[in-house]
Amino acid sequence: MTSEVTRLHFRPIPPHPKRALPMAATFRCRLITREALVLDEPAVAAVVPAWDGLMGFLPSRAPIVAQLGTGELRLDFPDSGSAKGGSRAFFVDDGFVQMVNNELTILAVTAIPAESLSETDAQAEYAELSARNVESLPQTEKDRIRDRRQKASVKLRTARTFKARGAI
Repeated sequence: MTSEVTRLHFRPIPPHPKRALPMAATFRCRLITREALVLDEPAVAAVVPAWDGLMGFLPSRAPIVAQLGTGELRLDFPDSGSAKGGSRAFFVDDGFVQMVNNELTILAVTAIPAESLSETDAQAEYAELSARNVESLPQTEKDRIRDRRQKASVKLRTARTFKARGAI
C-alpha cells in the first residue's frame, strides 16, 4: 500500500490593520530618590532588580508595577546622532518600579551610580559587617545586620562588575 502525502502550502496572513502599529524604539526612563531626580533619559532596555528576581523592560512593554529589590540596575541607551548609546549601572535598593504608557519610573530609597562606587569601600563595609559577632544580639538586631551585610555584598558585586566592564 502506498500512502500519498499531500503537501500543504500556507499563505502568510497579512497583519491586522489595527495591530500593525510601529513599535516605539525607546521608552522614557526616570530614576528618582527622595533627594533628587537621578536620571530622566530615553532608554532602549532596562534590567531592574525586583524583590523576587530580575525584570527586563523594552519599549512598548505591557503595564506593570513591582516592588524594587536590592541589586544592580542596568540601563541601555539609544544611539543619537554621533553619540553611541552605551549603558549605565546603578546600585539600587528598596522602592517601586512602574512601566505604563512607555514610561519606566523607578522610585528607589537608594540609587548610587556604579561609577561612584569604590570597590575598596564596599569591601571594607562588607568585611566590617561580616566580622561582627552577632551571637549575643537580639534577633531583630541580627536580622538588621544580616540585611546590611547582604546589601553590602550586592554593592561590592556591582562595583566589581562595573570595574570588570572596563569602565574605570
